[in-house]
Amino acid sequence: MSISNSVRYLAHNLYSSWHCLLIPRNVHLSRYLLHGEYEWQDPKTENEVVNITYIDKDGKRIPVRGKIGDNVLYLAHRFGVEMEGACEASLACTTCHVYVLGDYGNKLPPSEEKEDDLLDMAPFLKENSRLGCQIVLTKELEGLELQLPQATRNFYVDGHKPKPH
Repeated sequence: MSISNSVRYLAHNLYSSWHCLLIPRNVHLSRYLLHGEYEWQDPKTENEVVNITYIDKDGKRIPVRGKIGDNVLYLAHRFGVEMEGACEASLACTTCHVYVLGDYGNKLPPSEEKEDDLLDMAPFLKENSRLGCQIVLTKELEGLELQLPQATRNFYVDGHKPKPH
C-alpha cells in the first residue's frame, strides 16, 4: 500500500469514527408529537375545552370542540373543514387565510411582521384577516368564529377543492 493510500485510508477511518460526534442528533427521551398531531387528541378535561365555529365559503357553520393549545389550521384538518394549509404551518403561504369575527381579533396576540407580509398577498384581504396557522386556542377564545374567504391562492372559485397534505 502506498503512502498516499495509507493516508487516505487513515483519513477515511478517522472521519467514519468522528463524524457521528460532529453531527447533532435529535434524541428524545420521551414520546414526542409529530407536526399537527396534538390537534388530533381529544381534550382530557372539560377545563381544556375551547368551542369554536368555522364558517365555510358557502356560509355553513361547523362547530368544533377544540382544546387549549390547538392550532386552528390542524384542528380544521381534523374536522374536515376545507382549510388547505399548503405550507404545513411554516408561515410561507396564505392558504389558511381566515377572517376572525367579532371582537376576538383583539384577544389574539398581534400578528408578527412575517404574517402581515404574507397577508398582503392574500386575495380578499380584510381588516380582520389572519392566518389560521398562527392562531393557537386559549380559554379566552371560547366561542371564536372563523370565516373562510371565498377563495385562497390555491383554492379555485369554481369549486375545485384540493386535499390537505
